[in-house]
Amino acid sequence: MKIALTIAGSDSSGGAGIQADLKVFRRFDVYGLSAVSAVTAQNTVAVRAIQRIEGLFLNDQLTALLDDMRPEALKTGMLLSADAVRSVAKAMTSYSLQNLVVDPVILSSTGASLLEKKAVDVMREELFPLAKIVTPNIAEASTLTAIAVSDEETMEQAAIALKKFGSEFVVITGGHLQGEPIDLLYDGESFLRFRGRKIPGEFHGTGCAFSAAITALLAKGTSVADAVREAGEFVRLAIEVSIAPGKGMRLLNV
Repeated sequence: MKIALTIAGSDSSGGAGIQADLKVFRRFDVYGLSAVSAVTAQNTVAVRAIQRIEGLFLNDQLTALLDDMRPEALKTGMLLSADAVRSVAKAMTSYSLQNLVVDPVILSSTGASLLEKKAVDVMREELFPLAKIVTPNIAEASTLTAIAVSDEETMEQAAIALKKFGSEFVVITGGHLQGEPIDLLYDGESFLRFRGRKIPGEFHGTGCAFSAAITALLAKGTSVADAVREAGEFVRLAIEVSIAPGKGMRLLNV
């Protein structure tokens, strides 16, 4: 069985973060490892508190895993601090890891800040160059590039700007665009567009599930383009059968 590693925050609702990532890995028949970068107290309505995991302890988690097992692919989600970002970058280079998927989580679905301001530059400069693919949504792409992303044209501009930070591929997810949702994949030369269908409602954890699905598929040897397409289809199906166990956002049924 192939192995994938998620480095992300713990979501007590189970709708996003490492809990969601591990569920997705299992759905793709990939064995999941995890390293926790932060712990949140949250539900379907709001993030109530965040507890930082110090960079040294994150490093301890990573070395314990990687001294023993080697994932075929790995992903980052919520990292919170610059120290955590640097711990991941150090592990990538020290263990010569491949197939890094960076989901640059900046805000939660309910609007809470999940990446400290000083960590944004560190992520762009030290982690993006090590990534196979980065997977921002339009809000994250806007923050990372200072381009107001609102349509396909500005998505292309942001993808070009993001590619300059050094990742092999960029995919910007456009589920929150007005009108038809679109995921835009850029390899530095050409664009691929994956169009979907707007599904009414507010959903928690879509970005985590999308990046985790890509990670699992890369671990199994799938090409990036096919992984992005299959991950998008997987998330759309999970949205269609989503559940509402709480008082707020719906959770993907993965």
